[in-house]
Amino acid sequence: MENFQNSSGKVVVEAMIATIKDNCAYLSEIDGAIGDGDHGINMNKGFSLYAEAMAGKPLSFTEALMVLGKTLLMDIGGSMGPLYGGCFKAMAKAGAGAGEIDASLFLKMLDAGIASVQHIGDAKLGDKTLLDTLIPARDRLKASQEEGLSFAAALDSMVAAAETGMIATKDMVAKVGRAARLGERSRGVQDAGATSCFLLLKAMGSRIKDLLD
Repeated sequence: MENFQNSSGKVVVEAMIATIKDNCAYLSEIDGAIGDGDHGINMNKGFSLYAEAMAGKPLSFTEALMVLGKTLLMDIGGSMGPLYGGCFKAMAKAGAGAGEIDASLFLKMLDAGIASVQHIGDAKLGDKTLLDTLIPARDRLKASQEEGLSFAAALDSMVAAAETGMIATKDMVAKVGRAARLGERSRGVQDAGATSCFLLLKAMGSRIKDLLD
């Protein structure tokens, strides 16, 4: 199959919640090197609040993303609430009303999410943020489609590019956020936002592939 039913996609968001929970301590540990050390804690708080409120409720993929986005906007402190909240809301709006989600629509959703992050955070590629994971992932997904790869293969390529982007943040100097005040001292540490973004994209890609089988 080259698409999945939007109505069946809540499980994708549930997989995203699980990966944040499983990596909560790891994300906070990374963040502690050049930030406040609360990235994992804050992310897990917002995702857990969504899980508790939406347990047992029949939501589509885009509906679940919208509710998650609104929850993060309201309940996560710092910059990550607006950035991730806005991203997921924008993705949900881009896919709202669709019965089926194929690679083309998923790409459109990622485009909308990136535009939201850039608008809210005023960051760009190379600034040592989640965009250093998200933009390469989107670009690789687009290239995979142009190459004629299947949706599943395109998702694998997306996740591989996301991981490469995440790792690349180790050698970057932070240009925005609290870490920016450290200048060169921020080099050598992997960005926490880029890391959580990779984990979310990996969980998303894996669960969508399950729905394609």
